[in-house]
Amino acid sequence: MKVGICMAVDGPKTTDYKDIEMRLWPWAAPGSEGLALTETVVERSTDPAVPDRSVTGVTEPAIIPQFACEPNGTAVLVIPGGGYERLVIDKEGLDIARWLNQLGITAFVLKHRLPGEGHRDARYVPLQDAQRAMRLIRSRAAAWGINPDRLGVMGFSAGGHLAATLSTRYDCSTYAPVDEADTLSARPSFTMLVYPVISFAEGVLHKGSRSELLGEDWSEELSDFFSNELHVNENTPPAFIVHAHDDLVSPLNSVRYYTALKENNVPAELHIFMGGGHGFGIRYAKGAVARWTMLAEEWLTALK
Repeated sequence: MKVGICMAVDGPKTTDYKDIEMRLWPWAAPGSEGLALTETVVERSTDPAVPDRSVTGVTEPAIIPQFACEPNGTAVLVIPGGGYERLVIDKEGLDIARWLNQLGITAFVLKHRLPGEGHRDARYVPLQDAQRAMRLIRSRAAAWGINPDRLGVMGFSAGGHLAATLSTRYDCSTYAPVDEADTLSARPSFTMLVYPVISFAEGVLHKGSRSELLGEDWSEELSDFFSNELHVNENTPPAFIVHAHDDLVSPLNSVRYYTALKENNVPAELHIFMGGGHGFGIRYAKGAVARWTMLAEEWLTALK
């Protein structure tokens, strides 16, 4: 695996992530033992200069490291969206990593398992991979020039749901420890959520994400467990949240998470833009919503 290569501001627009990814688990991921899946990458873009790959069939979850040329010690685990059905690895992964690199932030794009592909304890495999990724990054923080107290998480859409789940259930036991890395905390130092799914409550939920994560035999108990606004407490990491008023994923998801943070005296910043729809990332952010990256940079600078 190639590591330690910084991503220049004017660097390549595509990345063969398979050449640089780092597996999360030393052997089969828990619940995926013996599962025969073929990792499939579908290029959805017709423009070779602007890749838009969709990833499914993940049995070897990994982090894709993207190192800043002038690192400042901060790092972010980036979780792409895709409705828990696929991973939008470019638009909400590698694009975001390149932007973070420009800010001096080292980024790790998470390629996690998808719950609808036959894994045992399927509802928990995304959280298992997210927890493991945070612990693995912290275990190598010194070697990678990362301040372990400045390691955050950032998620988009369903990836925002996973980022919020990690932020509120970082200490939930979801797998048996496999090595020394698992003695470390999985708690993010901060959370950044962009048009996130947060809640599975009626009137707010994104039904597709709930169906993919919980299946059709979900219970109220499971729905509550994965409704992240119900699990915020005073130890939940501070958060920066962005949504659009006209998003098909209700902005009430973001409002509910912000409200829960406020009620627990957790520092938070919420921006709801009039327009922007869903899935704008960076490349499709037009008009006022395009300012979200500038606002996020200011928030990160001010974060103590």
